Amino acid sequence: MAIVVNLDVMMAKRKMSLNELSEKVDLTLSNLSILKTGKAKAIRFSTLTALCKALDCQPGDLLEFVDETT
Repeated sequence: MAIVVNLDVMMAKRKMSLNELSEKVDLTLSNLSILKTGKAKAIRFSTLTALCKALDCQPGDLLEFVDETT
């Protein structure tokens, strides 16, 4: 996958558990886990907005482009 989700990094920086984040953004633990492990195929802007608000970060802090051709 060329887009990497750094949700675990931001959660660690904010010292926030998956359970706490789940409550703040109103997403199930399983959906957050899919994002955290990089198995998600897409993310809604509303979800990205909620994550950014809860983690006090920018979308670029959560998403990273990795060029797999090099």
